[in-house]
Amino acid sequence: MDVALEGVRRHYGDVAALAGVSLEVRTGEVVAVVGPSGCGKSTLLELVAGLQVPDSGRVAVGADESPAARRSACAYMPQRDLLLPWRDALANAALALECKGVAKSEARRRAAPLFERFGLADFEDARPAGLSGGMRQRVAFLRTLLAARPVLLLDEPFGALDSITRASMQRWLAGALAEEPRTALLVTHDVQEALFLADRVALLSPRPGRVLEELEVTLPRPRSRRGVVAEPAFAELEERALEVLGT
Repeated sequence: MDVALEGVRRHYGDVAALAGVSLEVRTGEVVAVVGPSGCGKSTLLELVAGLQVPDSGRVAVGADESPAARRSACAYMPQRDLLLPWRDALANAALALECKGVAKSEARRRAAPLFERFGLADFEDARPAGLSGGMRQRVAFLRTLLAARPVLLLDEPFGALDSITRASMQRWLAGALAEEPRTALLVTHDVQEALFLADRVALLSPRPGRVLEELEVTLPRPRSRRGVVAEPAFAELEERALEVLGT
């Protein structure tokens, strides 16, 4: 399912968050949005998710511009994992199915086979406090996938992790998106992360955010992180992105 933003503007009182953003995500494509803090990246995702409405411009998922239709088509994973501390890992993942009206026992039965595939075998009964940061993010991502919606919206999914865990989770997410292809819009402030995971990278200006340039990443997905970082094409894209962002 396609995602389209055309001339989108969003203000909070006198503060302009987005200034005429136009961006397209084609069906099955992974697009990353990179920009400095406060440039409106999270606002952009919330607009696509139907959690906000633009002051002007057009936001559509598929052919539908209504907030209700966008909410039903999008699975939104915010920066924090938001796991419920009183539920075990399996029950947290199964929550997406329960929200669709599936009975608790049936939701757990459907979610359980995915735990081994997502590197969570033997942790089904663990509470969030007993999981590492990377495991918590995997449970959160599994919950997002189980919502079975055609569009994934990922807001800095690994921003709170240490660099070693973050690199591991990037490799894991690349594999997960290859196994479970979806239209995906990823927000990050990490240029390498964006280039490693995405088919295209949109570079945003400081607030108010607008698209400065889009970079096409032609290297096939999923990518070997160690191998791809050594590619001259990858280095050129990274240098261009940093140049455009002014860093």
